[in-house]
Amino acid sequence: MSRGQAMQRVAEGAFEDMLSADRFKAAFRNHPAGVAVVTADPGDGPVGLTASSVISVSANPPLLVFSLSAYSSAAPALARAETVVVHLLGADHVHLAKTFATAGIDRFADNDSWSRLVTGEPVLAEAPTWLRGRIVQRMEAGDSTVVAVQVLQVQTPEPEETPDPLVYHNRAWHRLGEQSVLA
Repeated sequence: MSRGQAMQRVAEGAFEDMLSADRFKAAFRNHPAGVAVVTADPGDGPVGLTASSVISVSANPPLLVFSLSAYSSAAPALARAETVVVHLLGADHVHLAKTFATAGIDRFADNDSWSRLVTGEPVLAEAPTWLRGRIVQRMEAGDSTVVAVQVLQVQTPEPEETPDPLVYHNRAWHRLGEQSVLA
């Protein structure tokens, strides 16, 4: 099929018939993403999940969004939460990413690894950067929910203590560092 024919099929709506979920996932497998852990407590105990869909969308007001899969065990609780804490992970914190990506475990079993903010949300002690915010909008999108969060509070490390970022790419965890700078 030529490029022109493919574009015509897209214009006619045939593109939807051609694309499987597996092909869509394969395309994004080659798109690296930062790794975060999102935590909340809607009133019946802490929940959390690993997310590679966190992006900043506005500085004024400060807004971020993340995608919440309907298949996540944390989805029902996060659907009831009014606030969340988004922890941006460094490469030395891959164990947190793995813990919060593992189904069927108590992600908060280690009481020494987390505490509560004065506002009640669970916060991970090792996370170098976290942002606490109020959920301002939810939008159903396929089998996920896009969650918009207005950031109310931020903790960041001192510049000299900022770790290399943790990145997820092609089903593996990676470290970005000075060696990865191209320009």
